[in-house]
Amino acid sequence: MAQPLTIEDLRIMARRRVPRMFYDYADSGAWTEGTYRANETDFAKIKLRQRVAVDMTNRSLASTMIGQPVAMPVAIAPTGMTGMQHADGEILAARAAAKAGVPFTLSTMSICSIEDVANHTSAPFWFQLYVMKDRDFISRLIQRAKAAGCSALVLTLDLQILGQRHKDIRNGLSAPPKPTLANMINLAFKPWWCLKMLDTPRRQFGNIVGHVTGVADMSSLGSWTASQFDPKLNWDDIKWIKDQWGGKLILKGILDPEDAETAAQSGADALIVSNHGGRQLDGALSSIEALPGVVDQVGNRIEVLFDGGIRSGQDVIKALALGAHGTFIGRAFLYGLGAMGEKGVTATLDIIRKELDTTMALCGLRDIQNVDERILVGGREGAIKRLAGG
Repeated sequence: MAQPLTIEDLRIMARRRVPRMFYDYADSGAWTEGTYRANETDFAKIKLRQRVAVDMTNRSLASTMIGQPVAMPVAIAPTGMTGMQHADGEILAARAAAKAGVPFTLSTMSICSIEDVANHTSAPFWFQLYVMKDRDFISRLIQRAKAAGCSALVLTLDLQILGQRHKDIRNGLSAPPKPTLANMINLAFKPWWCLKMLDTPRRQFGNIVGHVTGVADMSSLGSWTASQFDPKLNWDDIKWIKDQWGGKLILKGILDPEDAETAAQSGADALIVSNHGGRQLDGALSSIEALPGVVDQVGNRIEVLFDGGIRSGQDVIKALALGAHGTFIGRAFLYGLGAMGEKGVTATLDIIRKELDTTMALCGLRDIQNVDERILVGGREGAIKRLAGG
């Protein structure tokens, strides 16, 4: 097997190994997938300034995210059903993140439970929360995250109702998955994945099954989940969650400057500019196009983090140059996980780290904390103009 050199190499490997319904779940967007594609392609519009004859020795990618030291300003984003890309996927990804010195974020909709990940890893991780109608369950979930030593709570705000993803419907993705003839045939051609899954007991949503009255298995989970995402979620709920949690709080899913302003006034420690990977509102701005407006609105009153479309270290540095303090990778690490398990997540982080380091050096800088609009052709306004098609 050739050594993967790019995130695209890992994506191709993952597509070969992961069953279609689970690969498509990770690698798809809502409706026409226009926003999903723009998240990635808009980065190419931003051009970098190459500098020469400058001292490029003793470079450092070390930074912080919400005050926590990180080896580079990159965190692993929360992704649902990570453990269906590869057996025990959340545990493996958390281990790889810890080795790389970056944060791992566990999703509410994970296959491995909070306790499972805590028991099989040594570094504190972050926990992502979806707000359900069952507030008693949410309160207990928050307490479980605290008991597991999670060092930050990431509250997702943009999933009050589910955006429609055509691939999931066509593939019969549900809880439990529909055993259609097409799906069974596809599984027959994924022996590596099947063997790994047969070797683990973790094949259901560990944070939910057994923790909710009436939800004891996958068959009862589907109906409960479909009815639980709370369309009434509003800014008043954030104070309740903040009080329940009592620790570092990050608000995920901010695209609009007005929402960014409210987030800055909420008392949260950080916000994440994100459109849920293009999986919710198709036709929304790409995350990178939305980033400058959010930064302009909030300034330094709240830490601005970034999520959406990162497939390289160059994408990371472009987001930093436009004002992000740190970044998240979702699909990029899922490709690595599906391709090679824990080694694949490590490969993903290594690829991004090397690209980030080399790009920073060729832009004439030695410290990632000095990255700003100076590395962009035309500066910040030039990048914004290119993003807008000017």
